[in-house]
Amino acid sequence: MAIFEDADNFADIFRGGLPYYLLLALPIMIICSANPVLASSEFTVQRMSQFDVNGVSYGCRASALSLEAKSLYTWSTSRHCVVAKFQDVTIDQFKEIRQKAGGLVLLLPQNVSTMSSEDKEHLNLLEQAMMTQSISVPVYFSQYNTELEKIVNDISRNTASANKKNSRDNSALNEVFNSISANGYQIIVTGASHANNKNSKIPIVQGELAPAAKLNKVNNNEDLNSKLPLIIVAGHLNTFGIYNEYPTNVDAAVLMTLADLFSKLHNTANAAPKYRLLFLLSESGPLLNFQGAKKWLDENVQLQFDDIFSITGTIISRGKHSDIIEENVDFVLCLDSVTQTLNGDNGDQQLYMHVSKPPKENTPMNVFFKHLKKAGQKYQNITVEGVHKKINLADQQLAWQHERFSIKRLSAFTLSAIKTPKHPTRTTIFSDSEEEVLERAQLNTKIIAEALARYVYGDNTNNGAAVDSDELEVFAGAMQITPKLIKSYLNLKSALQNNDLKNAFEKYLKNVKLIYDKPDAREPDFMFYEGAYANLNVYRVKPAVFDLFLTILICAYLFSVYFVIQYFPAMYQVFCKLSVKSPESSPTHYNNVERNNKSKSN
Repeated sequence: MAIFEDADNFADIFRGGLPYYLLLALPIMIICSANPVLASSEFTVQRMSQFDVNGVSYGCRASALSLEAKSLYTWSTSRHCVVAKFQDVTIDQFKEIRQKAGGLVLLLPQNVSTMSSEDKEHLNLLEQAMMTQSISVPVYFSQYNTELEKIVNDISRNTASANKKNSRDNSALNEVFNSISANGYQIIVTGASHANNKNSKIPIVQGELAPAAKLNKVNNNEDLNSKLPLIIVAGHLNTFGIYNEYPTNVDAAVLMTLADLFSKLHNTANAAPKYRLLFLLSESGPLLNFQGAKKWLDENVQLQFDDIFSITGTIISRGKHSDIIEENVDFVLCLDSVTQTLNGDNGDQQLYMHVSKPPKENTPMNVFFKHLKKAGQKYQNITVEGVHKKINLADQQLAWQHERFSIKRLSAFTLSAIKTPKHPTRTTIFSDSEEEVLERAQLNTKIIAEALARYVYGDNTNNGAAVDSDELEVFAGAMQITPKLIKSYLNLKSALQNNDLKNAFEKYLKNVKLIYDKPDAREPDFMFYEGAYANLNVYRVKPAVFDLFLTILICAYLFSVYFVIQYFPAMYQVFCKLSVKSPESSPTHYNNVERNNKSKSN
């Protein structure tokens, strides 16, 4: 028993400071040795677009995100961030998430063009519902990523397995054990901001196309081209949608294709038309209420009324409006969703001519409409229909771009493949396959170009009918419109990023001007915000209840060690009493037993 000779001193050591050292050192050792994060991944995401128009806020209004990830069916509080696939979210679920959840991360589809028509329609409706309101929680989008898809599936799988277990045995003890053993994910977004962009501005580019044969001066230095009637072809370049990504800008591609084609005709001396063409492209569509067109009109067309009011305030007489650019505008042709994307199984290919006021007979708009209908019937029997909608100045958003020009009393209309301005595909970020888009764009561009050529080069004074208009086909042979020609303009970027747009205008047009619409410092008509891109970090962690369970185990262990050390002397005494030698186990007793056994044997 020499091992216990210094037992009292050993007990004194445990009774001293060692328990306190253990209480302090053990948790630190556990924290240092344990790895609470099982795995981590980083993705590049885009925050939902944020902008203001006429004092009304749209899009996502927050950026910070550090919450526990949950599926569409397991989240419950604002401490949860919902992670799901975009196509799996319903409009009702999104409304509930917007009001009660802490954040939303959506994985975009891999290939929208292969989806069914019902799924495409669902994407468009959900996208439109998200863009028409202000959202107070952070919303982020991620391009399709196989690793993120695995995380989304893992979260959904854990939910399904937990529900399956609970359906078999709903005891509280099993639920506790399932919650402890389950794995979770932590969502953290870094590098995001939602401060307003002080350099917000909208580029507007314009270029003129005048006949080469009439580019001469008269004695009084007055340009003869200024006396020719003017036709304005206007469009808009979409630079963002539900998130900061370029949609398929078919309208801008069609406008640039028309500029390319008619520049070749106008530079031919024997084909000099009686009209000038002005191409106008602004980087603001229906989401920004056509602010670019408004800026251009304010600087180039100004109504100056000489109104005489009576004492009661009613107008007795009104003078005519005067144009700063002093143009004789026949009409303004606006392009908006000329090639409808994601139209599902809608096989009816139509063109609609939207007007604010039905054109009178033999007016320029009426004549062009007739040419458009004839061209549509000639090429694949496309139906061209007129749609009349009055301008409602009480609405915060104008329906079509031509309404901006109609307010300035210019004859204007919009050509579109959609019948209603509230169609969800109008502002969608998604599109069909490039082959389908180019095929439809080629056909519609052909119809518009032929109708415009018949109006410009035909005799429009013969009761509104052009000479040989039914037989006239300008864009054929070497002038044929091909998908390759349209595709070259399909990926135009903003003038704020590069000079491709301005260079394209300068290649085909004259008097090219690039102006910018900047918001007023006191009452801005529009405002953009920063923080479009951010880094999404996904950490695979144990749930919070596991930390609580682990804390309880550690505390129980520490308390047991502490009490064992405190009562070690008493335990030692008990052990010593149990280890005292009994009489039966002594050597003398053993020898007597042996001696008795030998005597009995003798």
